[in-house]
Amino acid sequence: MAAPGKSEDTVACSGVHVLRFPGASLLLLLCVLMLQAGLSVALTEGLYCGTLVCYDVLGVSRDASKGDIARAYRQLARKYHPDRHRDTPGPDGETRETAHNKFLLVATAYETLKDEDTRKDYDYMLDHPEEYYRHYYHYYSRRLAPKVDVRIVILVSVCIISVIQFYSWWSRYNEAINYLVTVPKYRIQATEIAKKQGLFNRAKDKGRGKRSKEEIKEEEQEIIKDIIKNKIDIKGGYQKPQIYDILLFQIVLFPYYVFGYLSWYVWWIYTFSIKGEEYGEAEKLYLIRKNMKMSQSQFDSLEEHQKNTYLEQQLWLKEKFEAYKQEQEEELKIKMASDPRWKRYRRWMKNEGPGRLTFIDD
Repeated sequence: MAAPGKSEDTVACSGVHVLRFPGASLLLLLCVLMLQAGLSVALTEGLYCGTLVCYDVLGVSRDASKGDIARAYRQLARKYHPDRHRDTPGPDGETRETAHNKFLLVATAYETLKDEDTRKDYDYMLDHPEEYYRHYYHYYSRRLAPKVDVRIVILVSVCIISVIQFYSWWSRYNEAINYLVTVPKYRIQATEIAKKQGLFNRAKDKGRGKRSKEEIKEEEQEIIKDIIKNKIDIKGGYQKPQIYDILLFQIVLFPYYVFGYLSWYVWWIYTFSIKGEEYGEAEKLYLIRKNMKMSQSQFDSLEEHQKNTYLEQQLWLKEKFEAYKQEQEEELKIKMASDPRWKRYRRWMKNEGPGRLTFIDD
């Protein structure tokens, strides 16, 4: 109930509960001024539509749907398209330059409101004008973010790396084959196989009289190379590349490898730790390789007689391997102590090695 002789006003400002007290019109004016000041802070030149509200530019409300925004944009785009205006002012007072500026403003407003994420950031800026730096960050982070999906970039990068990897492996494999062709041991064996199979005679009979001796010799060279490829199993870093060894297939098959390793590990624990069964030859070689800290390719490159020697010495047992390792170190020390080159090196390090200044008389 208002006091006698005084008016009672109602004030509602930015969602605040309705207030009723005398002189509230002044508070309403202050509230409106504060809202306008906050909005002017939010509408910054260089962000979205600048000092104008994008909704007002398109003539739609904040709860407008995508369809309403698209229709408003098409109408204004046709109205302000530069091709519909001349350099001189038309009946509507618009020149080509002013129409072009308005057309760009309409396009900016549409680009801001058509995307849900961008529109959400813009609405947040209108509702929270005080978070100045946050608005700048979200605006430029979306504008400078790559337009291409990151997953596509990663996939293309993996494919390129895989192609380079596979090509490099093939180059190393061909280098190894070309080297083995020059080794007399393998070349003689391959030549004997080719003679037994009559491959050289077929090469000579094929196109007799039409090819020179150099061409026949080159074909025989290719025959020897093919035999070496088929008969010799190259292991290690120069082995024949397999398609499933490249990075792309390794990533695709990674879950399969993890499942296989876990299954093998559970089987190993159950078989040898719980049931107490004895190791087979494959398991013994695996433990020897682990004790020597060698990769699978390095271990595969060893000769068979060397692996058999390791098995005879029972190097899969930890104590046997430690004794073997100590023995090898002692042999290496004795060999280096008796090596004249090593003696010269130690004498040089003692007398004229790094850290010593010597003066040589002319």
